[in-house]
Amino acid sequence: MMTARAAPAAAPLLFLAFDFGTRRIGVASGNSLTRTATALTTLAQADADARFAAIGKLIAEWQPAALVIGVPRHPDGAPHDNTRRAERFGRQLQGRFGLPVHEVDERYTTTEALATGAADVDAASAALILEQYFNQPVP
Repeated sequence: MMTARAAPAAAPLLFLAFDFGTRRIGVASGNSLTRTATALTTLAQADADARFAAIGKLIAEWQPAALVIGVPRHPDGAPHDNTRRAERFGRQLQGRFGLPVHEVDERYTTTEALATGAADVDAASAALILEQYFNQPVP
């Protein structure tokens, strides 16, 4: 007699998230199983090449399945200069590293990170961005 075997559970997917800024980029990690994020670091390299080299090292170390970026907007949802910069950053990440990049509305994450007393506000903001991604309804 053959018994039905349950399909193995899918392995949790690892994500890296970025809180993009023109001077600093906060970075966090998290996985699809726990749906939580942990602040990792803030990158503060002066030029884009150095920033992308640092991001490349993080991607090599963490081996994420996808990347998540916060895209800032005005309180009414309208885009502004930093919206376009963050979207460009996402396209650059996808082009350089060949990983899927997901965008999340990141309004108020810095304010929330400051309110929690985070030691590294940029990395804490990236963790909030990733948790927002995990909490979005699946399309």
